Amino acid sequence: MSYDRQAGILLHPTSLPGPDGIGDLGPAVYQWVDSIKKAGFTLWQVLPLGPTGYGDSPYQCFSAFAGNPYLVSPALLLDEGLLHRDDLAERPSFPVDRVDYGSAIQWKNKLLHTAYNRFCRIHPPLLTDEFNEFQVKEKEWLNDFSLFMAIKESMGGRSWNEWPKGLRKRRPDDLAAFTNEFSDEIQYHQFRQFLFFRQWNQVHTYVNETGIKIIGDIPLFVAYDSADVWANPDLFFLDPEGNPQFVAGVPPDYFSATGQLWGNPLYKWNYHRETGYAWWIARIKSTLAMFDFIRLDHFRGFAGYWEIPAGMPTAEKGRWVNGPGADFLSSVNRVLGSLPIIAEDLGEITPDVVELRDKFNLPGMKIFQFSFATDPTDPFLPHNYPVNCVAYTGTHDNDTTIGWYQTAPEVERDFCRRYLACDSNGIPWEMIRAVWQSVARIAIAPLQDFLSLDTSARMNYPGRTGGNWSWRMTTNGLSDDLIRRIHEINWLYNRLPELQVKKKKPR
Repeated sequence: MSYDRQAGILLHPTSLPGPDGIGDLGPAVYQWVDSIKKAGFTLWQVLPLGPTGYGDSPYQCFSAFAGNPYLVSPALLLDEGLLHRDDLAERPSFPVDRVDYGSAIQWKNKLLHTAYNRFCRIHPPLLTDEFNEFQVKEKEWLNDFSLFMAIKESMGGRSWNEWPKGLRKRRPDDLAAFTNEFSDEIQYHQFRQFLFFRQWNQVHTYVNETGIKIIGDIPLFVAYDSADVWANPDLFFLDPEGNPQFVAGVPPDYFSATGQLWGNPLYKWNYHRETGYAWWIARIKSTLAMFDFIRLDHFRGFAGYWEIPAGMPTAEKGRWVNGPGADFLSSVNRVLGSLPIIAEDLGEITPDVVELRDKFNLPGMKIFQFSFATDPTDPFLPHNYPVNCVAYTGTHDNDTTIGWYQTAPEVERDFCRRYLACDSNGIPWEMIRAVWQSVARIAIAPLQDFLSLDTSARMNYPGRTGGNWSWRMTTNGLSDDLIRRIHEINWLYNRLPELQVKKKKPR
């Protein structure tokens, strides 16, 4: 990663404003990029962009390779003639400050079906050629994913372990019969992916042209009900019927007294090693095509992970098991070269995790909100940060800074006020200032903290299965005054790109 001092902002595309119930890759994202460029940011961090399922979590997707079709912009489809204005005439009235996933998904599915049917009728030559090229280029994951989604749809959304045995076990005759009967439905899911990646690649190109890089996110584990597990059962600890033998989570920690029971199937790392980590290398390569930097979520799992027997009601009963460690990262580096990775090294961090992170010179993460439960030696306090780290006020898993302050124990709030030398007014901006002042090469805060929003703007409650990921910014989220204020703090603490260029010029 670059050694320059940089500033970034965290906002998932679903949180962008827009008329169709959920943020998308249309006009609002370009306005957003223009605004953060003016504010002096050089990094934009997003969450995983995969197709979400139950609970709407971007960390529980139907595929580690596919994109989220609900991010496709109807406005851009309108420009290309795949939608007409009368297709939008019955648009529901959506809330502007949150995503109502049920109604938004229903609306987006209607529009995507309309766009696909029109595409099939008119076959626009250039778009058809692009779609054909996409199908060939991405066939290694696209064929399994589109087949998986078509079967799932035909089964009323049931998890793949509840499908008929022939489809569950991927018997060739059964798959061929289904493909023959449902070929149009399979192609429809391929078309949705084509639209997503076409629009995302245009956004990515525009972002890079402004001088901004995008930080993406790779969850360590994949969802059980996913094309990845269905198509590659040998990669995971499953019983003969395809059910998980062990599942992922973390023991009791800061976020939950009973731990977090994620439920993802665990990898057979020995098998991955025998294949040269081929599936993982393909996954990382695919992710690097979408983003400029990768945040490896739950990095500690590569050193050691919490193994929970399937069927446990909480994550309290489990054991630590060694992960693939340096062998994995060395193998990836040999194939793909030195990687622009941020190690999410939060939670119960043991010396082996630190050793693995530092062996590959990966920046870890520092969360300012975590720092007030101990004393001035706490590693999450800005004066204790190393240079090679990414420092945050908080992340998508934390409360907003105001929300955190309002609910923290008084002893922590007192420590916070003394550390920042301020009263309770303006806590978010004083915390931003402290992070920006630090020696950390990269400083990032969620948009919610720049807006000084309370708990109602929180993105995620770890361990809670519903009601997450729904916050949205309003159309005036980044006002001219706020842009000027952010630019000032980026200038004050030497995090503007033009200052970095000036610093490099020969004297």
